[in-house]
Amino acid sequence: MTTPAPGLRERKKQRTRQTLSDVAVRLFLERGYDKVSVAEVAAAAEVSKPTLFRYFPAKEDLVLHRFADHEDEAARVVAGRGDGEAPVEALRRHFLAGLRRRDPVTGLCDHPDVLAYQELLYGTPSLVARLYGYRERSELALAKALGGPAVEARLAAGQIVAVQRILAEENVRRIRDGEAADAVEADAVRAAEAGFGQLVAGLPGRFGGGGGRSAPM
Repeated sequence: MTTPAPGLRERKKQRTRQTLSDVAVRLFLERGYDKVSVAEVAAAAEVSKPTLFRYFPAKEDLVLHRFADHEDEAARVVAGRGDGEAPVEALRRHFLAGLRRRDPVTGLCDHPDVLAYQELLYGTPSLVARLYGYRERSELALAKALGGPAVEARLAAGQIVAVQRILAEENVRRIRDGEAADAVEADAVRAAEAGFGQLVAGLPGRFGGGGGRSAPM
């Protein structure tokens, strides 16, 4: 089923949210996360502080907004996969495509703006702590998309999200250590194939190697 396009009001909200996040990240990168107040972000974006809080309940959310579109990405990949394609295969294909296009979510991106953002994110303890909530929501959304018994789906989702996280973190580590994305790519692809291969071998067939959609249980 096609998701209806957002209306004018929702598009305006999305633009405002994006502007607030962009202004905040720019200020945080220039001066440091802890040295910029929410009031200063609001002033720079020419909105009131209460207005800013209507869009972002916490200061950390201004930075993590860049993850917002990715929170349910794995769930969307599983829900939109082709008939006869196993969930893990769809996710493997999607991750490999992300490596090829240097999607920052895969960690295989050495664009200066991305590296600066990662330094801000992973160098700020409160932002790292806030990431746990993002990962939990991503896992729950994926478990729902996988379907089946709740505990079984949650276990599978947890393993899948963990593999994706570890693969991305390893790519980030190598690039932050000074390697170029092009030099890391071959190893990143091999690691991804190995990681998703372990999921195929270890998960129940309906998730990893069952070859398509199972009937609802």
